[in-house]
Amino acid sequence: MKFSQATDYALHAMLYLMAETPDKPVSVQILAEKLGVSQTYLSKMLTKLVKAGLITSVSGANGGYRLKRNRDEISFLDVIHAIEGTSSLFECSFNHGSECLIQQVVIDAERQMEQALKNKKISDLVKQLKG
Repeated sequence: MKFSQATDYALHAMLYLMAETPDKPVSVQILAEKLGVSQTYLSKMLTKLVKAGLITSVSGANGGYRLKRNRDEISFLDVIHAIEGTSSLFECSFNHGSECLIQQVVIDAERQMEQALKNKKISDLVKQLKG
C-alpha cells in the first residue's frame, strides 16, 4: 500500500506547524519554502486540512495557517483521512461481500494499521525533535 505525495506533504506541514509555530499563523509561502514544495499544490492540501477541522486559515497581512485543534489530539490517521478519505484500501473484485475470506483478512489488517495510526500523535514527533 502507498499513501499519496499529498499525504506526505500534509503530514510534514502539520509537523512544522506544531513544532515551530503552534499558535502563530504561517503563510503558505513560508510553509512551501520550508518543505521545498510547490505553493499551489501545498495550498490544496492545506485546504483539505482546514475542511477536516485540523487547521484554520487566518486572513490578513499576518495571516496564514495555524492549528485549530489541540496538537496532542491530532493523529496520523486524522491527517491521512483528511487527504486520502476514509474508504477501504481493498475491495473484492468478485463481489463476495463480507463472505470473502480474502477481504476479511485485508480488512482486519487495515483496521490494525488504522488503530496504530490513530494512536500515534504527530505531537509525539515534536517531543522527539525537541527532546
